[in-house]
Amino acid sequence: MDELATKMGDIVVIEPFYGGSHKQLLDLLTDKLPGCDTFTLPAKKWHWRARTSALYFAQVIPKKCQNYKVLFASSVLNLAELIALRPDLSTTHKILYFHEHQLVYPVRKQQERDFQYGYNQIISCLVADCVLFNSKYCMESFLTSITSFMKLIPDNRPKGLEEQIRPKCRVLYFPIVYPRLSREHDKNPELFFTTLYKLAEMGLDFRLSVLGEQFSEWPEIFLDAHKRLANYIEHWGYQDSKEDYYRVLIKADVVVSTADHEFFGVAMLEAVHCGCYPLCPNKLAYPEIFQKEYLYNTSQQLVKRLREFCGHPNLVRKHTVKVDVTRYSWEQLQKDYLTYLSPAAAQHE
Repeated sequence: MDELATKMGDIVVIEPFYGGSHKQLLDLLTDKLPGCDTFTLPAKKWHWRARTSALYFAQVIPKKCQNYKVLFASSVLNLAELIALRPDLSTTHKILYFHEHQLVYPVRKQQERDFQYGYNQIISCLVADCVLFNSKYCMESFLTSITSFMKLIPDNRPKGLEEQIRPKCRVLYFPIVYPRLSREHDKNPELFFTTLYKLAEMGLDFRLSVLGEQFSEWPEIFLDAHKRLANYIEHWGYQDSKEDYYRVLIKADVVVSTADHEFFGVAMLEAVHCGCYPLCPNKLAYPEIFQKEYLYNTSQQLVKRLREFCGHPNLVRKHTVKVDVTRYSWEQLQKDYLTYLSPAAAQHE
C-alpha cells in the first residue's frame, strides 16, 4: 500500500459539496494519498453547486505544465461542463463517484422533478472513464432508470445510454473508518417521530437521541417532536466531535432508519459497530447490507418491534448483530481505492 500511495502526485480531487459523507470520503482519500490537489466548495445550496460548480472549478484549477493523470470527482459536479471548459483535463483518467443520484430521488409529483440534475449526471457518466457507486442498489437504480428518465424529453430522445455507460460502472463501497471502542429530511422524519409518539402514548419507557448535522432549514416535525418528546430526549442535534457522537451511539441499544432515500447508510453501520441493533426499511440499499431480521416492511411492524424492545431490552442488549461491518471498512477497501486512483492503473484502463 505504501508503495502505491507514494506514486499519487498527479491526482486532482474535486468536491462541489464538501460536507457529510462527501467530506468524509474526501478527507480520508487526501489523508491516504499525499500529494493530491484538492478543490472544494462548502456544503451549502446543493442545487446551485450542481448547476454552477463546473465553471467555478474551471477557473480555480491551475493549468499545470504537466497535465494531471487522474481526476476524481463526486457526481454533484457536471463533469461534461468542466471538461468542455478545461479541455486540458480531457486527457486525465476521469473517475466519477456516486454517493447518491437524482434519477429516483423521491418527489411528491413527477412535475416537481428538476430534469436537469439527473441529466447532468447521465452526461457526466458519458464523459467519465470510470463510474463508481457506493452500493449495488445505487448503481442498478441509476442504470435501470436512465431509459425511463430520458422519456421525459418530449422528442428526439437519445437511445442506448445505459448500454454505453454500464461497462464502465463498478461498485466500490463507501469506506468507513470505525472508532476503536471500549464498550460502556429525505430520511422520512415523519415516520420516525410518529412511531415514537405511538410508543409514548402506550406509556412505554424509552430514551431518544436524534443526531446529525443542523442546516439552516429544519422540517417542521423536528420542532414539534422536540416539544412533544421532551421528557424522552437524551441527546438532540449535532455533536461537537466525532468522539461525542460515538459516545452517544455506544450508550444506545437500537438504531432506527425510516429513510425514503438512502443509497448506502454510513450512520447505520457506524451505529452497528458501536453495538446498536439496527432496524431498517426493507428497501433501498438496506437489504444489500442487513439481514432480513433487521428489516421491517410497514410502519406497524416498526412499532411492534420497538414496543417489544421497550418491554424486553435484553433482546437487543444481549444480541450479537449478524452484520459484517468490517466489509465496509477502509482497511478492507483501501486497496481497491488506491488501485482505482493510481495513475499507473489508469494507463491500463
